[in-house]
Amino acid sequence: MARVIIESLEKRYSPKAAPAVPALDLEIEEGEFLTLLGPSGCGKTTTLRCIAGLERPTGGRVSIGHEVVDAPAERRHVPPEKRDIGMVFQSYALWPHMSVAANVGYPLRMRKVSVPERARRVRDVLEMVGLDEYASRMATDLSGGQQQRVALARALVADPRLLLFDEPLSNLDARLRQDMRSELRDMHRRVGTTSIYVTHDQEEAVSLSTRIVLLNKGEIEQVGTPREIYWHPVSHFVADFVGYDNFLGATVVTADAHGVAVRLDGTDLRLDCPARAGLGEGDQVEIAMRSASVIMGEPAETMPNRCTGTVVDIVYLGDEYIYVLEMGPQRFSVSLRTAEVANIWPHGAPSRGDTVTAAIPPDSLACLPL
Repeated sequence: MARVIIESLEKRYSPKAAPAVPALDLEIEEGEFLTLLGPSGCGKTTTLRCIAGLERPTGGRVSIGHEVVDAPAERRHVPPEKRDIGMVFQSYALWPHMSVAANVGYPLRMRKVSVPERARRVRDVLEMVGLDEYASRMATDLSGGQQQRVALARALVADPRLLLFDEPLSNLDARLRQDMRSELRDMHRRVGTTSIYVTHDQEEAVSLSTRIVLLNKGEIEQVGTPREIYWHPVSHFVADFVGYDNFLGATVVTADAHGVAVRLDGTDLRLDCPARAGLGEGDQVEIAMRSASVIMGEPAETMPNRCTGTVVDIVYLGDEYIYVLEMGPQRFSVSLRTAEVANIWPHGAPSRGDTVTAAIPPDSLACLPL
């Protein structure tokens, strides 16, 4: 295992172009599973390739363990094969003319590990990923999920101090991605190697990571645990990226260490939200909430953030209904499973123009400064 330190990392692809990564500072602890998350073009893959040595930074420093592997100002660059890393690529990058065992054993062959020792380690790692019965098969004769496990075994076989993953599940179908996420979680628990994972899929990031770094245009928007990122976004960009689909304008009424109370603009509705540092009475804010967090029907009188609205649109999606509610100038959507709708309104669901009651749990809201 190794600690990774990135200091003021800069990467430009041409002197006149805007930097793909302008000045990134980040520390990854030993044994951590850290995910670089963000949309296409945010700099996550460029950052990973700089750590791997596949790209040369134009500024800053990268250290793995106690070794500085890149420092342009000092003319220092350690080539990828000497960084003691394992990497799993999006395209698997397997040798089509080699067997599974030969593909997995290739890093050991390059290190001139003896044939008996190489065979033992290949056998052990194939057993770990559940492919010991496929050792003699040609790699390209396997399914996509099996090929990805071969790529993972190849990355693990040399017992690297650092594992890097570049969107390794994006070529798999939804069911296989779910299965492989479980396998990657189990692998990290068993092996414990420091891992850096790149993805644009927030579900992957939340389910796999001990910590997430959300990038936007090469800069860090937020760093935190999956729960912190998912429930306590710090900006509109973060909230939108991790699935908040309602954004309402509001004004702060009160704010203290116990919570924030706001009034939705254009209405008399007051909402209680979790505490947020730096806010004061009169501040303009944006209230973010997920449509699946809203409770509809006849919520108890004692429930917080109880409100009424008019149904202005209904979208049927098979196993889900989307209700759009209007309160004065504000609109927000509510997502309900089809079975929930039948349970809430056994005698008939509301139609357009009907008035309905809803409640919004305070902990499901995020109060975002403008």
